[in-house]
Amino acid sequence: MQLKQKKINFNIISDENKLLLLNEINNHILLDEKPSLFLDIISDTDIFKAYPFSMLYKLKETDQSPIHHPEGNVWNHTLLVVDEAARQKNISKDEKAFMWAALLHDIGKAETTKNKKGRITAYNHESVGADLCAKFLREFTTDEKFISKVRGLVRWHMQILHVVKDMPFADIESMKEETDINEIALLGFCDRMGRTKADAKNEINNIKIFLEKCRSS
Repeated sequence: MQLKQKKINFNIISDENKLLLLNEINNHILLDEKPSLFLDIISDTDIFKAYPFSMLYKLKETDQSPIHHPEGNVWNHTLLVVDEAARQKNISKDEKAFMWAALLHDIGKAETTKNKKGRITAYNHESVGADLCAKFLREFTTDEKFISKVRGLVRWHMQILHVVKDMPFADIESMKEETDINEIALLGFCDRMGRTKADAKNEINNIKIFLEKCRSS
C-alpha cells in the first residue's frame, strides 16, 4: 500500500510543517536539475520567513558588491550557486552534504555585511556562516557527522580566493584537518560560477592553482 505524502500548508508555521519543508528542500536540491525554481517559489511564504528558514530569507535583504556580484543580493547568488552545484554534484563524494553546503555557504552574510559609503563587504562571513549552518541543521537532525561535513565546507569555502592570491587569511593546514580540499574546490567553483558573467575557463584555472598549492603544502 502506498502512503499519501502530506502536503505542506505554507501559511501554518508548525514544527511538522517545518520538517516537511526541510524534506522537500532536501528532495529538490538532490533531484532537480534547477533547484532554484522550487527555492524561489517558497522564499516568500510565511513558513520560510519563520526560524530557522528565516536565516535564508534574510539573504534576500542582504546586498552584495555590484562589482563582484552583478547578479544582485545574496539570495540571487545562492540560487545560481545551487543550480551550478546541481550540475556538478555527481563529482562530489557526498552529494547531500555538498548540496546543503551550496545552499548554506553564504548564510553568514546576513550578519556580517556592512555598507560603508557604498562599499559593501562581508568579512569573516564564512566563519560566522559555519556556526549558523550548524545551528540551522541541528533544528532538524542529530547527525553530527553530516553537520560537521557541511560546516567544514561552509567554513573553508573562501580559501580558494585566499590561497590563489596568497592572502594572509590562507590556512591550508587547518582546512585540510577539517574538510576535503577536493570538495572545497568543487564548491568553490560553483560559488564562483554563481554570478552573472562568470568566466568558466578562468575559474577552472584558479581551481587548478588552488589544488596544486594545497597538495604541495
